[in-house]
Amino acid sequence: MCNAATEDVLDHISHLALTRRAALAALARKEGVSPEDAVDCVQEGLCKLLVAAQDGSVPAEGEDWASILGGMVRNAARNRRRRHFLARPHDDLDAHPQTGREGAAADEALARAEEHVRLRACVEELCEIQKAVVTLRMLEEQPGEDVAEALGISPGYVAVLLHRAKAALRVCMTGRGIGGATLQSA
Repeated sequence: MCNAATEDVLDHISHLALTRRAALAALARKEGVSPEDAVDCVQEGLCKLLVAAQDGSVPAEGEDWASILGGMVRNAARNRRRRHFLARPHDDLDAHPQTGREGAAADEALARAEEHVRLRACVEELCEIQKAVVTLRMLEEQPGEDVAEALGISPGYVAVLLHRAKAALRVCMTGRGIGGATLQSA
């Protein structure tokens, strides 16, 4: 149940998100964060602006919310970079005009993030032993012999489990197959 003022705030912030997302993502990238982190920083900035607008701690809508949002995204990126111990110079948003390529890069980062989430969901559907093999072998890049020793199985069985898990993940990611039944076979 939203009142008219809340709807106006949401409309204004939605418009800002649509028109400035590429520039904001580029700003976060200039602060030294990865494309995925840049998307998270923009999201964090939008959420903070929404909360600030609702509690009245930012000026009325007539003010320049784009610069406030830019500052919030810049601070989020700097905080994220500091947590990862990355040193980068601070740049002003207006010093870097938006190009079409930056907008495409932000869209590509969002698509990769969505694919990553889909892949993690597919991995979670694997049986426990396949999930362990995929995690150790593919994500942690451990040799097959080390994985076999850690799991108490033969290296050949590790290879078989990995092959089956890859096939199940391929089916899950492309949407072909019937539910989790394909993923549960070991």
